[in-house]
Amino acid sequence: MTLAGLWSAQMKTPAPKKTSARKSPVERAEAELTAFGLTLPETSAAPGWPPTRALYFRKKMFFVFGDRKEMPGHLTMIMKLPISAEMIRDLYFVQESKGWFLQHNWVIVRFGPDDDIMAEMDALKGWMVQSFCAIAPKKVAREVEAAFKGPKRGDA
Repeated sequence: MTLAGLWSAQMKTPAPKKTSARKSPVERAEAELTAFGLTLPETSAAPGWPPTRALYFRKKMFFVFGDRKEMPGHLTMIMKLPISAEMIRDLYFVQESKGWFLQHNWVIVRFGPDDDIMAEMDALKGWMVQSFCAIAPKKVAREVEAAFKGPKRGDA
C-alpha cells in the first residue's frame, strides 16, 4: 500500500488510483516503513513541513520522509537517534548532520535509485523504533523497546 493509501485508509477516504503498477525500490521502502511505523502505539502519518511526509507519536514528529533537495527516484529520511547517531555517521547513505540536527542527534539518511535500500530495511526499522522511543514518554518507550527487544534508553 502506498503512503497516500495508508493516509487515505486512516482518514477513511478512497485512495487515489496509481497509474503505474510497478513501484520503485524507494517507493516500496517508504510504503513498508510507513506501514511498520503505523504499528507503533498512537502513531499517525501526515504531511510534515513542505514537501515532506512524516510519522507522528501523538503530535510529535519522530520520522520524516522527503526533503526540499530530494531528486526524483531518491528517498531522504530524517530520524532522531540518540543511541546510534555517532555509530552510523560513516555509512555511505548517512549525510553529515549540522547545527540543530547534530546537536539533537537527528540523522539524515539519503538513498538514490541505484542504492539497495531494501537491504537496509531491518536497520531502518530499528532506527525508526529508536526514534519513536526518543520522542515518546518513558513508559511507552519501555513497552515498545520490550516488544522489539531494542536498545534501552541510557544504554550506550
